[in-house]
Amino acid sequence: MNVQRIQAIFEKDMKDFMKNTMMFFTPLLPVILAVFYSRLGEGEEMPLMMIYLIVGVTYSAVTSGTMMMLMAEENEKKTLRGLMLSPASFLDIIIGKSLAATLLTVVSLVVSLLIMGIAPLLNAQAIMGLVLLFFFFLFLGIGIGLFVKTVGITTAYLMPIMFLFGFTPMVTFLGFAEDSLTMKIAGAFPLPQLIEMDETHSWLSIGVVALWMLAAALFAFICFKKVKQNE
Repeated sequence: MNVQRIQAIFEKDMKDFMKNTMMFFTPLLPVILAVFYSRLGEGEEMPLMMIYLIVGVTYSAVTSGTMMMLMAEENEKKTLRGLMLSPASFLDIIIGKSLAATLLTVVSLVVSLLIMGIAPLLNAQAIMGLVLLFFFFLFLGIGIGLFVKTVGITTAYLMPIMFLFGFTPMVTFLGFAEDSLTMKIAGAFPLPQLIEMDETHSWLSIGVVALWMLAAALFAFICFKKVKQNE
């Protein structure tokens, strides 16, 4: 791992972020939703599901979205090939590209949770779950971003991620029976697992989210190797 290479990649990404209007707006989305939801329930404690919904929106839109846009911009400018063939290792590239997404995610998430109510997440188990969930969305964004050819197309990839993984708790409002196959499948997804963890204090849910994170990490690594071989 080379700190100078990581720093160079990070500085370049931050410059690209400042120039890209779409990237600049993305971190504001969870904050706007947090303000909207807090106004709806003014004077009342926010339901746990709504708090985790903001977490899901932040991670899907900001973490995965930013990573996809940064990788897509490299593809669009034809600089990803040079980055992969440079002396920078897989770890250097991943850490360097992830720093910008991490910074934007932390700022957006903290501001959003301060608006919604951060108290339910201030315990070791919840923090561990949030960290694992962050890496899941980060690796997912990296893996998909390697194949996105232009920044404009990222929306087509981002929408399924947001609906499948960011808005999963909303399935409960679609009228499915609690014991239906749809609800059982949705319940195994990372975000509902964290809600269950917070309600039951079960460590099994943390284990399930960890498996999702490892699967996403493997997906990102396989995608990186495949793209590098094709180059």
